[in-house]
Amino acid sequence: MIELYCHHHLHQDTMPDEYQHLADYACRRLDHCKYGEQKTACKDCPTHCYAPKERKVIREVMRWTGPRMVWYAPKDAILHILKK
Repeated sequence: MIELYCHHHLHQDTMPDEYQHLADYACRRLDHCKYGEQKTACKDCPTHCYAPKERKVIREVMRWTGPRMVWYAPKDAILHILKK
């Protein structure tokens, strides 16, 4: 989703360092999540594991990409809705 945001919203061919850091950070957080594969969407999670700075940026990314997921990744969008 971060790549989509950078490519379509920021009009960048590659992810800027700030967003690469965010992607790496998100992967690390998911790898260490105590809920594992049973994890809900971050906004519905009882444990907020993102630091405030990263949380602010990831919210911005998700607000932009969320509605567009139907076009770019319809299967993932449907699965995300069903998990709620």
